[in-house]
Order: sequence, then structure tokens, then C-alpha cells
Amino acid sequence: MRADVSRLAAIFLLVAVSSVLVRTISSQPSAATQAPLALKASVVRTYPHDRAAFTQGLIWRDGALYESTGLVGRSSLRKVDLATGKVTKQVDVPTPYFAEGLADVGNRLLQLTWQHGRVFVYDKGTFGRIGELHYQGEGWGLCHDGRSIVMSSGSDALTVRNPATFAVTRTVKVTMDGQPLEGLNELECVGGEVYANVWTTETIVRIDMKTGRVNARIDASGLLAPTDRVGVDVLNGIAHDPADGTFLITGKLWPKLFRVRFVR
Repeated sequence: MRADVSRLAAIFLLVAVSSVLVRTISSQPSAATQAPLALKASVVRTYPHDRAAFTQGLIWRDGALYESTGLVGRSSLRKVDLATGKVTKQVDVPTPYFAEGLADVGNRLLQLTWQHGRVFVYDKGTFGRIGELHYQGEGWGLCHDGRSIVMSSGSDALTVRNPATFAVTRTVKVTMDGQPLEGLNELECVGGEVYANVWTTETIVRIDMKTGRVNARIDASGLLAPTDRVGVDVLNGIAHDPADGTFLITGKLWPKLFRVRFVR
């Protein structure tokens, strides 16, 4: 009888401990719902930027700044002197195209169009048009991770594409705090992560491309002084400088471009 009581007590204890463990584990946030790291953009240096440039894509490569600008009749591909903000090379995009994101693949530059399903391919050195690729839907942002092209469309999905054919190889659904995050715009690939402007906001998010989860949310508000904000549009344009880990960011019709660090 005493042995039976002992066995019953042990069973009850095991059940109680198991219940506590289940409650503890279930109360912990999952990786999918874990809150992103809160960061802010700390300004290192400020540069002039063409206030007429409706910035859609931004790349910093080998000491040169490349920019794609939008709007029908005003779209262009540019090479810009960072220190002065002066355009040193430009090719205009003809109507009716509205240019969007920009990526480089070797000696080629790939420029999206918004609603025409076309990607214009240029020689990086001469800016001569050397080809064209095609896709379905809208084109917003673009970046190259060293192997694949990543593209946004303003939705919560990023498409990973073959850089030679532009065929979709996989789709990544982006979430923040466990919820779909729409409005993904200009992109910058850094390692296995993608930084993205969130349209209509002054927020940049860092996305883990393996899971689609936003693991950092960057507050980039307050960069422009009130007098500089007259007539501007949204924050847009992210370029990584691997030399020191900083980022170059600006916006549509902004008079300034900022070199920043993303810090706590």
C-alpha cells in the first residue's frame, strides 16, 4: 500500500511539473512573433542631394553612387558625385515608363519599371542600354545579394530571382511581430539580410531572408530640418558602404543625403 501511494505521489508530481513546463514554454514568444530590435539612424555626415531627384533606387559601388529616379517624363539612371551631389552621368528613361529600383550585377545595372513589367539592362561603365528583362506585376525595389536578385512590389512578399533570366526562384513572405508587413519598397542586400524602406513611413526594416521575419526596425525620422521638408516626398533610398559598415540614405525630392549608422 505504501509503495502504491509513493507511486501515485510521483505520478502527480510529474504531471504538475509537466503542466508548469508547458505553460512556461507556451508563454515564451516564438521566433516568428519575437519583437524586432529597435534601432535608430545616427548621422555621421550630410551631403547635398538633387532636390529634383525622385529617388527610387540607390547603390554605392567602388566609390561611386548610382541612382534611379522616377516619375513619368522625369525618370533617369544617374551616376552622382557623393561629395557635391552633382550628376556626372545620366541617361533618361523615355515615356511612358516610370523607373523604380536599381541593382548591379557585375558590369550590368538593372533598373525596374513600375507598371510595365520591364527591367532595363545597362552597361555600368557607359550607361548604354544592352538588354531587357521581363516580369509580371509591379516593380518597386531591387537589390543583388551576390547570387540572386531580390525584388519588392509594395506587398508583403519579396521575390528572389535569377539575375540572368529574372525568373522567380522563391518567394519570401515578410512578417513583423507575427503579422504581414506590406509597403516594402527600396531594398539593399547585405549578407543574408535585406534592408527595406516601408512606404509612407520613415522606418527601415531589416529582414532575415531565411525566415522572412523583420529582426530590426530602424527609426529614420527627424533627419531633415523643418525648412528642408517643404515639398519633399517619402524617405526612400538605401545604399550600404562595406568599407565602414555605414549606410547612405535619402528620400524622394530630398535636398540632402545622409551617411548613417544604425545604432541602439
